[in-house]
Formats: sequence, C-alpha cells, structure tokens
Amino acid sequence: MKTVITYGTFDLLHWGHIHLLERAAKLGDKLIVGLSTDEFNEQKHKEAYHSYEHRKYILEAIRYVDQVIPEESWDQKIKDVQKYNVDTFVMGSDWEGQFDFLKPYCEVIYLPRTEGISTSKIKKDLEE
Repeated sequence: MKTVITYGTFDLLHWGHIHLLERAAKLGDKLIVGLSTDEFNEQKHKEAYHSYEHRKYILEAIRYVDQVIPEESWDQKIKDVQKYNVDTFVMGSDWEGQFDFLKPYCEVIYLPRTEGISTSKIKKDLEE
C-alpha cells in the first residue's frame, strides 16, 4: 500500500483544491491531508473563513481523501511521514523546493496549481 500526504488550509474549497486532491490520490492507495489548525494559521498570520472543524468535515466528505490529520506546526512533517509510513509527499508547485528536506524520508512531488482559481482570488473577488 502506497501512502501519499499533502498539507494545506483548504479554506473556501474550490475546484482547484479538488483537482489537486484528485491528482495526489492517484499517486498512491491512501491520501492523508494535513489540515492547518486555526492556531497554526494564526501563527502564519493567515485567517481562514471556516473553522478547522468545518474544513475537516468538508475534506472528509471528499472521495479522494482517506484521512485528515491536524497540521499544528511547520516542523511536524518529518514526524508525520515516519508515523504514517508515507511514501510520497505532494504540494503545489508554488512551494517548489521548500520541502526538499523530506527527500531522505519519501518521494517529494510538486504538482502544478490549477490555473484560474485560488482562495486568494476568491477572497479578492468577494472584496470587490
């Protein structure tokens, strides 16, 4: 069984998120999503519209996602890879190179983002 993990806030869920999760899930047999907690988002100076509990509830309803775990800090990733026997770590290509420190522990893949959609774009459009 091949396990894949990805991380994110997954706020204001949109088709770009689903596309990323679908592609990540196809890389293995099990997809784990490390979901940023509200406290961790606060540390990153990021505010989610939906609470952690609601974002987790939404992610768990997506057929591509097998498990959701809390992401509470930047440096938990090595521990998660080891704890969950992760084979592949996946992130969007805008993070290219940022997680190469995981390469001794698992395969690291940066997938292209879906063009034309992002949570930042949605928030900007809503403000206008």
